[in-house]
Amino acid sequence: MTEAKEQDKKKPLSLSRPGTLELKKTVTGGTVRQSFSHGRSKMVAVEVRKKRSYAQDAGGKMTKVEKPLEPVGEEKVEVEPEVPSEIVEEAQAASSLTTDEKATRANALKEAKIAAEEDARLAEELAARKAFETDPEPEPEPEPVVEAQPEVASEPEKDKTAAKGAQSARGRKDHTAEEEDSARGRSRTARPEPRHTPGARRSEPRRRSGKLSIDEALGVREERTRSLASVRRAREKQKQKFQPTEGQKIIRDVVVPEVITVQELGNRMAERGVDVIKTLMKLGVMATINQTIDADTAELVVSEFGHNMKRVSDADVETELTGAADDESTLQSRAPVVTVMGHVDHGKTSLLDALRKTDVVSGEAGGITQHIGAYQVTMSNDAKITFIDTPGHAAFTEMRARGAKFTDIVVLVVAADDGIMPQTVEAIVHAKAAEVPIIVAINKMDRPDADANRVRTELLQHELVVEEMGGEILSVEVSALEGTNLDKLEETILLQAELLDLKANPDRPADGVVVEARTERGRGTVATVLVQRGTLRIGDIFVAGSEWGRVRAMRDAHGISVEEAVPSVPVEVLGLGGTPAAGDDVAVVDEEARAREVTEFRSRRSKDLIATQSARGTLEEMFEKIQKGTKVKNLPVVIKADVHGSSEAIVSALDQLSNDEVKVQVLHSGVGGVNESDVILARASGGLIIGFNVRANPPARELAKTDNVEVRYYSIIYNVIDDLRQALTGMLAPAIRETFLGNAEIREVFNISKVGKIAGCMVNEGMVRRGSKVRLVRDSVVIHEGDLSQLKRFKDDAKEVKEGLDCGMAFANYQDIQAGDVIECFDVEEIAREL
Repeated sequence: MTEAKEQDKKKPLSLSRPGTLELKKTVTGGTVRQSFSHGRSKMVAVEVRKKRSYAQDAGGKMTKVEKPLEPVGEEKVEVEPEVPSEIVEEAQAASSLTTDEKATRANALKEAKIAAEEDARLAEELAARKAFETDPEPEPEPEPVVEAQPEVASEPEKDKTAAKGAQSARGRKDHTAEEEDSARGRSRTARPEPRHTPGARRSEPRRRSGKLSIDEALGVREERTRSLASVRRAREKQKQKFQPTEGQKIIRDVVVPEVITVQELGNRMAERGVDVIKTLMKLGVMATINQTIDADTAELVVSEFGHNMKRVSDADVETELTGAADDESTLQSRAPVVTVMGHVDHGKTSLLDALRKTDVVSGEAGGITQHIGAYQVTMSNDAKITFIDTPGHAAFTEMRARGAKFTDIVVLVVAADDGIMPQTVEAIVHAKAAEVPIIVAINKMDRPDADANRVRTELLQHELVVEEMGGEILSVEVSALEGTNLDKLEETILLQAELLDLKANPDRPADGVVVEARTERGRGTVATVLVQRGTLRIGDIFVAGSEWGRVRAMRDAHGISVEEAVPSVPVEVLGLGGTPAAGDDVAVVDEEARAREVTEFRSRRSKDLIATQSARGTLEEMFEKIQKGTKVKNLPVVIKADVHGSSEAIVSALDQLSNDEVKVQVLHSGVGGVNESDVILARASGGLIIGFNVRANPPARELAKTDNVEVRYYSIIYNVIDDLRQALTGMLAPAIRETFLGNAEIREVFNISKVGKIAGCMVNEGMVRRGSKVRLVRDSVVIHEGDLSQLKRFKDDAKEVKEGLDCGMAFANYQDIQAGDVIECFDVEEIAREL
């Protein structure tokens, strides 16, 4: 070819005459019909290009080589002898495309080719995975794919390739449907990688799709696990097995209290409230959904719906609160609980002090006990005795009765010089009512006038026969002041306790009784609790009457903090939400909900009882007042004390002071200091405030001074009673006393102008005095009672007229007098009354 070029350079280009330069045509054209959907068609012009090619012949000259038609481009595609008409038509249509359309078609061909390669690769992977699952063998590493550079094809060939790619794209889903279905169940490592975008370079390695797990990185085949949706479907099927089928009636056990609302009854039966109301209407009961019905009506409704009814009472919340009885094998010996009772100032507390080697008397105001004290004493032989000291004053009757209630032995203290006194008799009655053994301690034997035989003889009047007189009652002669025979008294108590064989189970939830309760600043409610069964520990939830709480701290009788309290041990407990009443039962419960339920029921019952009693008393008193025509005067009082027992004793004593004319109205009684609400209550009722061993806080003092509310402080209970007795006495109406003076008979009646009628009288008995009260009696019937306006002897005014003399009388504002009437003259005297 180089030689030909050199020859061309040497020989100048010349043309044969006539010298026309021309090239033969290398492009041939034609038309092809192109078919579309819906029966449409189009004629498209098609061009076929021919390429000139020259080569050296045997002589070294360039000669023309006749070759078959080839498409323009590096890739040579042989034209098949038989081409489908659709491809020919599409190829002919492609000849009329613009440059942009041809570029778009070329991109489409490239994408179709890439998609075909992806489908082939996916099919190979699926086939290899199936073979691995059948006979797993190590897979050979894939050989790197070297892709050839795309060649530029001629326009007709491009059209053919585009047509083939379109057919491949249309049939791709069909020939890979089964393979894709099988690929859905394979593990995450077998998921196909996403296809490359048209602009991705084929020479770069394909990117991994999805997250890389440890098993995938190590080449470990992941086991197939159950999906979450499958687990949910299984649970739903299991749940449907237990659900009733439609139309199947569920019979329920409906718990119905004494009173229940219609809505609550429907909820417990799992019935609609409308249906319950319809049933009630059929039974003749018109009720709304929020209206309450009784248990009998609820039972009819429940039977109408076909359910089973279980009637319960509100009091059922208290059932099994203290638990069942203990087994004999779990019982252990416990210390005896001894209550010291007797008349006031007979030496009960002094005797207990001698046993405890302490001085409690000095701490009591006036030298008398006004609280219940609980102490545990350890004897020389390590035996323990729990003593409960009770007041001997007459106002503390309920305290003594309460002390005898939860005791094992009663020690009756009788002074050898005084003998049996009223409170001694009362203590005997309480001990007999509690059915507890009595030990008589004859105290003050150091006195010169002490006579123990006199005491034993007086006890016979109350059916108490001591051993010295052939009875069973133990008696000990002691002296608390000198400490005489104290060891003998202790031995007698332990002997009696041994005969009683006192036992309790400490390994169970505790229950006991509130001996006393008070409120202390900074500590809240402090309750003295005597444990009777079980063991009380810090953190226990317990119920005390209408209050509940959690044990935060405990202290024994010596003020030492303890972690637990066994039976017969008295402790001070902190943690109650309110102040309970002395004598309330204490029980440990499991949950706070149970404690709230019990306390709410007890509070509701207490309020209902008070409301019922007050309403009944008000009606009865109202009818009595109407019949008697008297009006009761009330003295409103607000009582605040340091402990519940003291306030209880004051209220009881004040009730005994009341009569039909005057009465002490206790507006409020509580434990703690006087606060502003107490002052406001007393001001609204016009009453006074009594503080027993408590004081008012500064705001309450200022408010009481501003509102002129009287606040009285006391430390001895009989001072309270004496002052209120005087106050009630001042409220009593004075007694009216009449003093008869004399009678006078009317002999003549005179009419005097500007004066009225004047009675001429003769004094038959006694005397008649001016300014005295008179009665006019006619035929033994009193027709008038009034005053004398005038009394004259002849023409002169007289102060008095004695028997046997005549006089003239005129009545004030009364003129109906006749001859023969009798005039009684008397004086009226008012006398102050006392309670």
